[in-house]
Amino acid sequence: MRTIEVLAIQRISAADRAQIEAVDPAVRLTDAGGWFDGEIRATWPAQAAARYLAPDAAGSGSRAERDALLAQAEVILGGWPFPLDLRSRAPRLRWFHQRPAGASNLRLGDLWGSDVAVTTSRGSGNTLAMAEYAIAGILHFAKGLDRAAIDRDAGGFDHRAWRPLLIAGKTMCVIGAGGIGRDVGRLGAALGMRVLGTRRQVAAGAPLPEGFAQMGGPEALDGFLAESDFVVVCCQWTDETTGLINTARLAAMPAGVVLVNVARGEIVDEAALAAALARGHLRGVVLDVYVGEFAHTPPDILWRDPRVLITPHVSGASDRNQHGAIAMFCRNLRAYLDGAPLENEIDWDRGY
Repeated sequence: MRTIEVLAIQRISAADRAQIEAVDPAVRLTDAGGWFDGEIRATWPAQAAARYLAPDAAGSGSRAERDALLAQAEVILGGWPFPLDLRSRAPRLRWFHQRPAGASNLRLGDLWGSDVAVTTSRGSGNTLAMAEYAIAGILHFAKGLDRAAIDRDAGGFDHRAWRPLLIAGKTMCVIGAGGIGRDVGRLGAALGMRVLGTRRQVAAGAPLPEGFAQMGGPEALDGFLAESDFVVVCCQWTDETTGLINTARLAAMPAGVVLVNVARGEIVDEAALAAALARGHLRGVVLDVYVGEFAHTPPDILWRDPRVLITPHVSGASDRNQHGAIAMFCRNLRAYLDGAPLENEIDWDRGY
C-alpha cells in the first residue's frame, strides 16, 4: 500500500487530525502548524503578521527541517498567510488545499498558475455569519443608525436628519450568488426584499435559489443595479471582477443606495467610491474588506466618512464556527486517493 504524505502547515485540532487520518490507512499526516510562522513574519507585510500570527510566534525547526517537510509532501493542507515559495520547495507536491474560500488569497505565491492542483473551501465557510453581517450593514444605514453617533458627538438630536427606510418591498442585488450570496439572498427575502442575483454562469432552466426573484449572468448586472436599493458584493476576485464596481456602475445605482462588500476590496474601485460619496449619491457603504487590507490601514478618505463602516475582515466570525473546510478536504482526499475529480479545483484561467 502506497503511503500518501499529507502535510498540514496551518494549525489543526485533534478532532481535525482524527477526521483526516480516518479517510484511509494510506494517509500519513504530519502536523507542522505554526512551523512556518517565522518565515511568514519575515516575508509578509507587518499588518498581515500582526493580524494572523501570535505576537511571539517565531516558527519551529530550522530552515533545513522545514524544507525537508515540504520536500516529502504530496498533499498540503494550508491556510492564509502561507509560505510564498511553497511550490519551489515542494517538488513532490501534487495537490494543495487552502482552508479559506477565496482563490485570490493565493495570487501572491508561486502556487498560482503552477502545475499543482489547488482547491479551496469555497461554499463551506461561515457563510451564514457573513450573510447576517451583510444584512446588519443594510439595516444599519436603512434605519439611520449611523445618525446615533453623529448626534451623540453633537450633544443633541437632529430629528429631521433621521430618514429611516422600510426594507420590506425594497430590491437587493447580490453580486455573486454562490455560498455566501445565496445565504444573503435568503435572509433578504425573509425580510421582505425582492432579491436579484448574478453568477458567472447561469444554467438555462435551473431553479432559482431560495429567496431569489431573478438570476442572471454578468450581462444582467447593469440592469439589476439600476433597480436596486441595496447592493451586496459576494463574488470571487478575478481579473474579470477587478474594479467591477466602478464609476459607471456606481452611477447606474439609484441615488441613496447602500453598498456592502464582503468579498475582496479590489472588486470596488475605491477612488470611484469616494467620488460617489462626495457627490452624495450613496446612503451608506459597508466594507468588511478594502484594497491592500493585509498591508495597510484603510484609506483615510473612506475611513473618516461617517457614511462608511469599515471592519477588519470579520464578517465570517461568530460564536459558532460552522466552517466546513476540513470536511471538504476529507471528501477531496478520498477523491484524490480514488483518482476522482477534486471539488473546487481552481481553474487558473477563470481565477477560482
